Amino acid sequence: MIILMAGLPGTGKSTLARELAQQMNGRVLSKDEFRHSLFKPEEVEYSARQDDFCLQLMLETAGYLLSRDPAKIVFLDGRPFSRRYQIENVLAVATSLHQPWRILECVCSEETVRRRLEADADGGSHPAGDRNFQLYLEVKARFEAILHPKTVIDTDQPITSCLQQALAVLR
Repeated sequence: MIILMAGLPGTGKSTLARELAQQMNGRVLSKDEFRHSLFKPEEVEYSARQDDFCLQLMLETAGYLLSRDPAKIVFLDGRPFSRRYQIENVLAVATSLHQPWRILECVCSEETVRRRLEADADGGSHPAGDRNFQLYLEVKARFEAILHPKTVIDTDQPITSCLQQALAVLR
């Protein structure tokens, strides 16, 4: 199965994906980790072109993993999936691989987002160097509604509640 972790920056996609992958023996493929393993710091652009390139490699990796173990669960993380074409590309690959898919959209209050993004910046704990509240606002302004079936998870709730909600739709 392919799981898209959708949502604005700072809404808890990565945290939830890691926890779910651990509980479900899944694999998280992170755009930010792909980017930083492929490009030197001076080559990192944080552009749509580079994001699309990284996602394409993530999808090829997912296909490889799923060809070896069709029961594997792959979580696609590190991208808000704020544009419809991004979701359509993933769903087309899932269809070509004969894999079911799910969309988990993480949401939370702006206060929580601001706090998380500031903590990540202060601690240097996130690989994306462009991640801040201004980016959150920019992505929010251009976010296209997700038209496919999805599960919205309010990550202001305790992680145990978020996990229970996600696991209920993924199992």
